[in-house]
Amino acid sequence: NKVYGDAPNELPMVEHETRWDYARAEDVEGIREDCRIDRTLHSLFGASKTAADVMAQEYGRYFGLKVGIFRGGCLTGPHHSGVPLHGFLSYLVKVAFSGETYTIHGYQGKQVRDNIHSFDVIRAVEEFARAPRPGEVYNLGGGRANSVSILEAIARIEAMTGRKIRTVYSEKARVGDHICYISDLRKFRAHYPAWSVTRGLEAILKEIVEAAGRQKTVASENSERVSE
Repeated sequence: NKVYGDAPNELPMVEHETRWDYARAEDVEGIREDCRIDRTLHSLFGASKTAADVMAQEYGRYFGLKVGIFRGGCLTGPHHSGVPLHGFLSYLVKVAFSGETYTIHGYQGKQVRDNIHSFDVIRAVEEFARAPRPGEVYNLGGGRANSVSILEAIARIEAMTGRKIRTVYSEKARVGDHICYISDLRKFRAHYPAWSVTRGLEAILKEIVEAAGRQKTVASENSERVSE
């Protein structure tokens, strides 16, 4: 989704208690593929993604190469190695188990992302590979049902783990960050009706929490062996 830069932030927004959301009914499904990708602030990270996106489109349209362009929401799963600025669900769970402090960057922690499990990403690629449309562009995320704000994610993870997540707040948002990003999946679903999102947000979080718990147990056992 970084290919869109901060253009999605130009949509009318409404602030709720725990999240920002789109104000207009016409935007409820999320960001479409016709959202512009130029004349926006991407960050260097986002600009590199945009360059790759356009080049892949060109190979598909110019040479007929069977390449598809997937503009991902938050791709995640039980083995996602989240870091402070990327992979926020995975990193929040990591922080919950480690006791470290999580820094919330801007927007009161109400910024929203949609999350898609790696299994559903793989299934989407499989469907495309069966009937490729060279150079076609698709948004691919969890959609509205799998959307969550940072504040909402913290509350869910605390409830799942029984651990309090320590946070600090920075007024400065990340460069080019989105206030609310939800992927409009209608185009991909129309082209590939056999595909659907099969892993809901609760299931995704449960898998991440369970994987982190196992990892912590293994690390503890290894530490005990070393000290013996």
